Amino acid sequence: MDYLDLLTAMPTATGLLGLVLGLVVGSFLNVVIIRLPPRLAYQWQVDQTTSESSQVSAKPPPGIVLGRSHCPTCNHVIRWWENIPLLGYLILRGRCSSCQTRISIRYPAIEAFTAAVTLVIIWRLGVSSALVPALIFSWTLIALTFIDVDHFLLPDIITLPLLWLGLLVNLAGGFCDIHAAVIGAVGGYLSLWGVYHLYRVITGRTGFGHGDFKLLAALGAWLGWQMLPLILLLASVVGAAVGICMITAGRLNSRQPLPFGPYLAGAGFIAMLFGQPLVYGYFRLTGVG
Repeated sequence: MDYLDLLTAMPTATGLLGLVLGLVVGSFLNVVIIRLPPRLAYQWQVDQTTSESSQVSAKPPPGIVLGRSHCPTCNHVIRWWENIPLLGYLILRGRCSSCQTRISIRYPAIEAFTAAVTLVIIWRLGVSSALVPALIFSWTLIALTFIDVDHFLLPDIITLPLLWLGLLVNLAGGFCDIHAAVIGAVGGYLSLWGVYHLYRVITGRTGFGHGDFKLLAALGAWLGWQMLPLILLLASVVGAAVGICMITAGRLNSRQPLPFGPYLAGAGFIAMLFGQPLVYGYFRLTGVG
């Protein structure tokens, strides 16, 4: 019996392993979400001021891997046991052990959310060849979601490797055939690119960022062109509903932008796990096909 057979025969152990893995990855995603945008901004500043080095910040932001975490208020270096995913937050009762500043609830929330997503994927796909690619795909979408919420940014350093990885996964027979993946990548990019320019011509404003084009291209590369209508429908409906609710509640004005990346990411995750049943259910309901 190999390891895959063993994990399949022990669903409880597999679930616990998935829970721990999700919490650990969620802790790492917190680091990516917090550190990557300042790092990219610093690098952009360096690239723009290469001839005038005095204009560049003296101390670069910490990297993703190097540099220990610290309290942003008192610079207390986080000890290893304080950094245990979710458990560290509970032990500290949500406050810095040095200055007692409240720690944002978002850190354990992202860890718990990543663990929940991991368990859902394991439940849906089981221990199969699609499991690891699906986990990488979903974890990447989580990082992109929160970076976009914070900075209205979908970094190329994440979206473009995600696109190429999707093509490689499907070249090996992942979620769709390679032809559907290539057409999905091209169609995903061009569909939002076309809407972007049409909206700009009609209204004189921009409706999407270019990162949204690349994210939808990546979703198409992973899931194939057949899932693009479902992804766009889900993302648009949920995004419109959230926007209307926020405008009604007075938390958003009609000209204030909303990041579209989180809705694309959520729709892509749903399409990966439930896309085929949703599409077939629609066809049965409407009598199409």
